[in-house]
Parts: sequence; C-alpha cells; structure tokens
Amino acid sequence: MGLLDELKERSGNACELCGSTENLQVYEVPPVSVGGMDGSLLGCSTCIGQIENPDTTDANHWRCLNDSMWSEHDAVKVVAWRMLNRLKSEGWPQDLLDMMYLEHELLAWAKATGEGQEEGEKIIHRDINGVVLENGDNVVLVKDLKVKGSSMVAKQGTAVRRISLDHENAEYIEGKVDGQHIVILTKYVKKT
Repeated sequence: MGLLDELKERSGNACELCGSTENLQVYEVPPVSVGGMDGSLLGCSTCIGQIENPDTTDANHWRCLNDSMWSEHDAVKVVAWRMLNRLKSEGWPQDLLDMMYLEHELLAWAKATGEGQEEGEKIIHRDINGVVLENGDNVVLVKDLKVKGSSMVAKQGTAVRRISLDHENAEYIEGKVDGQHIVILTKYVKKT
C-alpha cells in the first residue's frame, strides 16, 4: 500500500485540514526530514495551493482549522499552527492559537519554516549569489573546504543534496558530503 492510500485510509478519504473529498493529494510538511505517514498529510488542492502560495490565502477557508487543529496527527497540527499564525491578524485565529498546545518538539517543527515570525525576524539563508535557500534544496560547493575534525576535504563542484537549514544562524546549512553529515557556510555554496 502506497503513502497516498495509507493517508486516505487514515483520513477517511477527506482532506485532513478542511474535510473536502475533492482533488486529494499527499502534502509533505516542510522541512521534510520525517516524511512518510508521520511527516505528511492528505490535503485538497485548495488547502495545499494556499499553504504553498501565501498570496492566495482566503482567511474564511481556514475557519476549518477550528476542528483540524485538534487532530491526533502531528503533521496536521503543525500545518494548522502555521496557518493560524499566518492569519492571526484576522483576529479569530489568535483565539484558536491561544487554545492550541504543541509539545516543544512539535512547536520547533512548526516554527521551522519561519511562519509566525515578523518579516524582519525571519532568518533567511542565501547562497553566494544571494539566492534564497530552503530545506531540501540542492547546492554545489564553490570552493574546496577542509572539514573540521577530520582529514576530509570537500572538493569544489561537489553536489550536496537535500540540505537542511540552521534555524538560528543564516550562515549555516547542513548536508551530506561523501556520506558524512557536515555543516557548511552558505558563502561557499551555490544553489542548483
């Protein structure tokens, strides 16, 4: 059984956010580190479209979060928290946020995309050319780098796939080079 089928079974063939039964698809909740059933939800094209494109957000559509924020599934709670934060200027979402409780680990996951922070507070990672980096991006090293604590040298041109961002420092990203997980400075990478 595939992930889509498992999510359909878990949700009763309905969007786990708004309850719609039309145009359902898998949505992996960023940053994708868990994946699978625990890191994904079943969403309709309307919800997923508005999650991925904040400019199209219709606040009234998200009144459904009054129910879905109480989901037993972590991925659903994380997305509900993010959308409520995005909409909190509307007034009613702040009331729901005040009622919502996420354990520390879950709250860290929810905050990982910067949702809920003012634009000036967000940490933005940029490559050597100023291009914004996001979790899961692929980058290439633009310089040979000596890896601290080992004799390894990561060569210029080495591809680092599916990077993860340090959410406390805009200059650091993490990724695997030659099977070793390392921290890399953003000024030494170029997004591919």
